[in-house]
Amino acid sequence: MAVTRGDGLLTHDLLPGEKGPQDACGVFGVWAPGEDVAKLTYFGLYALQHRGQESAGIATGDGHKVLVYKDMGLVSQVFNESALLSLTGHVAIGHCRYSTTGGSTWENAQPTLGGTHSTTVALAHNGNLTNSAELRDLVSERHGGLDRHPGELGRGNTTDTALVTALLVDPDRSLEAVALDVLPRLRGAFCFVFMDENTLYAARDPHGIRPLALGRLDRGWVVASETAALQTVGAAVIREIEPGELIVIDEQGLRSHRFAEADPKGCVFEYVYLARPDAVISNRVIHEARVAMGARLALEHPVEADLVIGVPDSGVPAAVGYAQQSGIPFGQGFVKNAYVGRTFIQPSHTLRQLGIRLKLNPLTHTIRGKRLVVVDDSIVRGNTQRAQVRILREAGAAEVHVRISSPPVHWPCFYGIDFATRAELIASGLGVEEIRASIGADSLGYISLEGMIEATGQPGPRLCAACFTGVYPIELPEAGRIGKHLFEQLPIDVEGVSIGMPGGAENALLHP
Repeated sequence: MAVTRGDGLLTHDLLPGEKGPQDACGVFGVWAPGEDVAKLTYFGLYALQHRGQESAGIATGDGHKVLVYKDMGLVSQVFNESALLSLTGHVAIGHCRYSTTGGSTWENAQPTLGGTHSTTVALAHNGNLTNSAELRDLVSERHGGLDRHPGELGRGNTTDTALVTALLVDPDRSLEAVALDVLPRLRGAFCFVFMDENTLYAARDPHGIRPLALGRLDRGWVVASETAALQTVGAAVIREIEPGELIVIDEQGLRSHRFAEADPKGCVFEYVYLARPDAVISNRVIHEARVAMGARLALEHPVEADLVIGVPDSGVPAAVGYAQQSGIPFGQGFVKNAYVGRTFIQPSHTLRQLGIRLKLNPLTHTIRGKRLVVVDDSIVRGNTQRAQVRILREAGAAEVHVRISSPPVHWPCFYGIDFATRAELIASGLGVEEIRASIGADSLGYISLEGMIEATGQPGPRLCAACFTGVYPIELPEAGRIGKHLFEQLPIDVEGVSIGMPGGAENALLHP
């Protein structure tokens, strides 16, 4: 069943305490004089809503001031016509957030703001930095202590996005010059879109762990976490922002700077689960990659069955691939409630015990008496799959064979995905047969690491698969060097904090 967490947000899973892998957020930016940049950003964020559902925000600049409006909730809940009409200008950035270890509070909504008497900086971030302690020291040195910082950090906030925003503020240099100095100092995964009153900036970490794409409008430019968001606003997809690249867009056009040498390590989980199926990453359509994963699963883990079903949404393309390769018919086994999203209504203990099915319900007449192959994208704690198997058996399934389009998840992610801690990951303590018994399936098969990587169309060395292998491409904080058994205890600062009026009832306006 879909249930709320302590902060009132629905999980993406079926049981209390079960939470699937979540991306940190989605970012969007546009520079387009003469266009309604606030509405373009609004619809761009709508297209990126799957990357974060806890808060949303938009900043605009008109050459004289930067205005920010943000609040908790979905994009459609945060903004209305009057709010968007108040956000005027020719440049804008936007953000939709899913918190990792940071709290799901208004204070952690983005974009962040910082400024001096002469300029304003607004920043939106997707990813996690791994050298926040070093950056804190740098900010503290410049200001004589974090408590003396004139902006957010002076009010006790030390998240990595606030730190970067503070470092980008320099009254004696242009934002472009400061960015080229600050970006090489950052470690970890980051896709930034940021702006001042006139100019749009976008930057991607040297490993390109999170996706970031560039698009062209008739009268401007757009950047977004996924190509699908570019297409939603009518922009032609030009290319991806390169790893280690900073782009600057203003009235003089677009210019590119290389602030670090590229060493691509794109997140393989974008292909498995995170990205929209219509997105394109490294010239590979995500839907095609997932279908290929399902086909590989059928080769690696065949079984005699009557019907292949996918767990909506990311499991469905892989189920199609499994059916095509195996010759077993594909069918719909679950009905998904498209309107399950953010809620503050806590289900009672009785309803939880009964297993209320707010998100997925079995299509009983289709599955009764059938031997089923159930294809899903991953197993984290196992509670979701255990509930799915039980629901299908209660609906009359004769056999339930679970197939997973990613390998067992053994390690946490420090680059922008919220997995469980290693102690909570079911695969860290159990083998495949033990997991099968735990979830109650008749059989269980995971795709091989090689099969998953091959389906992406990318060479293995260009991908980050640390959550499956424990091999982390970017240096972790000092505690991480002690041993992998301490990973779940690492103090990682994450994205997100800002200034302004609580609740979004008033706009945060920062004048130069």
